[in-house]
Amino acid sequence: MKEGWTTRWKALFVWLCGYLNIVAFALVGGYMIVKSDDEELKNTSKKVLIVTLIFTAVSMFLSLYNNIGGMADNYYSSKAYSAYDIMSNITNIAKIVVFAVCAAISFFKKRTDKAQMPTEQKTEDSSVREEQKD
Repeated sequence: MKEGWTTRWKALFVWLCGYLNIVAFALVGGYMIVKSDDEELKNTSKKVLIVTLIFTAVSMFLSLYNNIGGMADNYYSSKAYSAYDIMSNITNIAKIVVFAVCAAISFFKKRTDKAQMPTEQKTEDSSVREEQKD
């Protein structure tokens, strides 16, 4: 990916691709898992994979339920179709909420490795200065 992208933005992009389409996530998440050196991005991609597969499985079950019910007479005016419609709406809302919350957590999470690097450099610089003074 481009050098201007920080780990936060890459993680957000992975979550967005996971929400939008499983094929887009397969490309982006697969690239992150295989090519990325950052373990945090690899872990984020694995989490997105699990969440995406869960919602895909639920969607497949609902689609199967709807197609089997569609073979019956008067299915679309029955309570079974109303139940399918309610379950489908709840699944869609849950998908939006889960992906939005997880993307926000991933984006706003504090990076401990990045924060420690400048302090380590300062201590190394101060030790080098002390050696030069002696």
